[in-house]
Amino acid sequence: MSILMPEPKNTLLGKDTVYSDQYNPGLLQPISRALGRDAIGDHHFKGVDIWRLYELSWLNSQGVPQTAVAELFVPASTHSIVESKSLKLYAGSFAMTQMGSQEEVANRMSDDLSLRLGGTVKVKLFSIQNYPGQVKTMPGLSLDHLTLPAGGEISTYETEPGLLEFDPHSSEIIQKTFSTTVFRSLCPVTGQPDLASVMINYKGRAISPEGLLKYLVSYRCHKGFHEQCVEQIYHDMRTVFQPELLEVYACFTRRGGIDINPFRSSVREQPDEVIREMRQ
Repeated sequence: MSILMPEPKNTLLGKDTVYSDQYNPGLLQPISRALGRDAIGDHHFKGVDIWRLYELSWLNSQGVPQTAVAELFVPASTHSIVESKSLKLYAGSFAMTQMGSQEEVANRMSDDLSLRLGGTVKVKLFSIQNYPGQVKTMPGLSLDHLTLPAGGEISTYETEPGLLEFDPHSSEIIQKTFSTTVFRSLCPVTGQPDLASVMINYKGRAISPEGLLKYLVSYRCHKGFHEQCVEQIYHDMRTVFQPELLEVYACFTRRGGIDINPFRSSVREQPDEVIREMRQ
């Protein structure tokens, strides 16, 4: 059962653009979350989208260039996401703009994003020398090297929740973390591949790891923004398994100096730890 996200209209993705180096919040382009959620048929999500910007620079009051790594925390409750290329252009517009301090830059970005996305967007800036984001491997039981049973070959590459199934050999309640590094989806505008590592925290009746792997692989030719893909995974698993606890956390690889990391949970708004995966 393929769920297709409608292509957003009038975005900057895939188009030639002029790069401004003077501060311009008008470059930010919101995209309604309803576009993806209407396609799924579910609007009830807790969580946050964590964006990291590695190409942020501005001038101090003496004209000396400053640099920082930015982490943005966009609540899943906002009415919109920000189109990624517009965020890159917006961040680039600080390049020849004098700002009084790093704190001023963070506050300006928070105000601009909060206004356009419909909720409080938290912005943290870190100096390059003191950035705490050490890379790590996704925790959990890796699905990547499962041995599929005879006749269990993977052949479905468009989303299919019917691949999700309970473990036929066990009805016990489990609490496990599963992970994979082989997730791929496609940008709904440009068709470019988006690669990610995905972690799933699950508590409920035992599920088939092989079925979960097949299901995650079925996104390989699916067109959807990062946030929509994670919400669809969460929705499908919640619908099929009705677990006591469910969390889906995806760390997408960097594009244009930005990586995007959606987190959805049945119990909380933010993860205990902000993960920076090996390919980020």
